[in-house]
Amino acid sequence: LHKAIRRQRQMCIRDSYKEIIMQYFLFTLLGFVLGSTLFAYWIPKLLKNIDICTLPDDHNPGVSNAFMYGGFLCGILSLICELAKGFIPVYLGQKCLDINSLLFVPVLVAPVFGHAFPFLQKQKGGKAITASFGVLLGLFPELHPAVYLAFFFIFFSVVVIINPHSLRSILTFGFFAFNVLLTIKTASIQIGCFIIAVIVIYRHLIKHNNGPVRISILHQR
Repeated sequence: LHKAIRRQRQMCIRDSYKEIIMQYFLFTLLGFVLGSTLFAYWIPKLLKNIDICTLPDDHNPGVSNAFMYGGFLCGILSLICELAKGFIPVYLGQKCLDINSLLFVPVLVAPVFGHAFPFLQKQKGGKAITASFGVLLGLFPELHPAVYLAFFFIFFSVVVIINPHSLRSILTFGFFAFNVLLTIKTASIQIGCFIIAVIVIYRHLIKHNNGPVRISILHQR
């Protein structure tokens, strides 16, 4: 009888683990599917029949190109959707899951990974900057990672101005990841932010142009 009870208890625990893992998997899948939907590419394509991947030199399906080549409406809609696809799965995930579990790492990474390596459009993968901001905002009320990323973007764009833009983004995400590792105590957030930074830096490296590096302080050129 005792063996039967113990066996039943073990089966219940095993089923519970499977259910928990499935929940993390579903939120990860949601994030990857949303991330793979390149809103900044599709919105100008649908509204104005513009392929923003063919017009700029970087061929990036990003929000800045949606603004530049699609206009304000395409740009603002792309910005909202690109932020939302990172925000929604992470924000909902932290409400339903244990953010302290390492199983939460794929939930954080999935929208950025999906944008960088979209399932059906691998050749059109983007740099994932806006999606990264969406993911970090989804950690609300823990906003330190989002603040770090915003701070270094502003710092390297306004105070110490780094050009070309790809190098600026590489430095920004490098400093962002370093500060998260130093100050954030939640391991899942540390690891997730580090992987996000690696993905974004990689996407910028493969699209990096070999033009001259220019550094200026404030408005001094």
